[in-house]
Formats: sequence, C-alpha cells, structure tokens
Amino acid sequence: MNPVVKHTLRFIVFVLVQALIIGQIPFPLGIHPMIYPLFILLLPFEMGLIGVMIIAFFCGMSIDFFMNTFGLHASSAVLIAYLRPELFSLFSPRDGYEGFEEGNIYQMGWRWFIPVFGIFTLVHHLYFFIVEYLSFKEILFVFQKTILSAAITLFLAIIIQVLFFKKGKKK
Repeated sequence: MNPVVKHTLRFIVFVLVQALIIGQIPFPLGIHPMIYPLFILLLPFEMGLIGVMIIAFFCGMSIDFFMNTFGLHASSAVLIAYLRPELFSLFSPRDGYEGFEEGNIYQMGWRWFIPVFGIFTLVHHLYFFIVEYLSFKEILFVFQKTILSAAITLFLAIIIQVLFFKKGKKK
C-alpha cells in the first residue's frame, strides 16, 4: 500500500477511535488513555522533524476538536513529535534505523518498543496532565493519572499492534 495512503488512513482511524470511542469511556481513578501517540511514533523514521511536528499538530487539533480540549492534545502531540528524534537516537539499534520503515513491535522488536513507547507515553501524558491542571495542589493526582494512563495506553498500543499489524520480517 502507498505509504501516504497508509498513514492517512491511520491518522483517520487513530483520531476517530481516540475521540469517539476511548475518549467517551469513563475510566476509574482518573485514567485517560490516549492511543494517538502511537500514530506519531509509527510515522516513518526518515520523515523530517518539521513534517512530523505538523502532522502531530493536526492530529492533536483533530482530537481537540472532538474532545473540546482547546489545544491540550495538539501541544502534547507537538512536544512528543519534537522529542521523537532524540528518543530514537537514545534507543538506536547498533546499525541505525536504515532498512526499517517504522517503529512497530514487529519491525523493531519488543525490547525496543516497550521502553521507547513507554517513555514517549509518559512524557506525553505528564505534559498533558500538568497543563490540564496547572496547579501544584494536584501534583500527586497528576502523577497518579500519568502513571495509570500511560500504563493503560502502553497496554492498548501493544494490543492494537498484535491485532491489527502484520507480522513482518525483522531486519
């Protein structure tokens, strides 16, 4: 499938699932899973920083439109898009990312995906909840929401990839 079509369809699916399904489920303990960071992580490795940040902005703004969150998702998405190259360089395979299309479990492996997406999600959620509350009185609740939401998000990201991604050959 053409990569532009593939990523456009992913964009639409991730935004709609996040906004119309996951965002409408009342989770206990302030848990608020967000799967759209997986979309940003799965963009091609060779895509430039500005392109990733623009796509992340539109992804976040689309979710903000549905969720009425006034830029929270957009700013969080742009932050992780900006930090994406640094995180990738920290966890770079010995031979680099040449020959890999994207950072899914089947191409990069579990040992790469779990820490990379875990950090990716923690940073995203922590920023999101800090900006949402803007109060030091709620800092423990922010940390609780961040940890629990990131754990559920990581679990959902793994389930999504196991169910909907094709197993391919690792390079």
